[in-house]
Amino acid sequence: MDAPAPAAPAAAPESPLTHLLYLHGFRSSPRSFKAQRMAAWMQAHRPEVHWWCPQLPPSPREAVQGLLQGTADWPRETMAVVGSSLGGFYATVLAERLGCRAVLINPAVEPARDLARYIGEQTAFHDPDEHFFFRAEFVDELRALHPAVLTRPGRYLAFIATGDEVLDWREMAARHAQCRLEIIEGSDHALSDFDAHLPRLLAFLGLDKARS
Repeated sequence: MDAPAPAAPAAAPESPLTHLLYLHGFRSSPRSFKAQRMAAWMQAHRPEVHWWCPQLPPSPREAVQGLLQGTADWPRETMAVVGSSLGGFYATVLAERLGCRAVLINPAVEPARDLARYIGEQTAFHDPDEHFFFRAEFVDELRALHPAVLTRPGRYLAFIATGDEVLDWREMAARHAQCRLEIIEGSDHALSDFDAHLPRLLAFLGLDKARS
């Protein structure tokens, strides 16, 4: 599968963003590089935007329930969610349920399949002394959460790295073929060159515009 042409630049939303949610991946945390980089940028340039980057529980059902509760009073038209890897899957679940915009970074598209091999005790990336148990029923929870279709692909921007060593970039690209796609040659699953792509993310959310 050849890499699709980059999507045309997205027009900034008419309503300024007021709330932004960031979701980390499997075994990750709010201490991930991308999460901290986004938090620092938001604090420096958009402190008026409500920023939330929670530590997600191992249970997908509990994770999504907590996110829905935490965003229950957020305005749908001026909120957005950014998610990486498994967080990208959760971001898709939220975008489909809430109708908000979403930015996906190397998003998991079949997490029930891919995470079945991780059933058992796991360690957290950012604290090897922290352990959690990924239970078999969590795979069923992921399967139950999986959105059948993306109802409004235009509200998504997906960053997909061809050098992803964890997920198949072709599968990710096929799943998000109707979305705004940013196919990145090389890079890796963590998108270690995140800073190079941050301007595109900010532009999609309208955060690059000067405040009045």
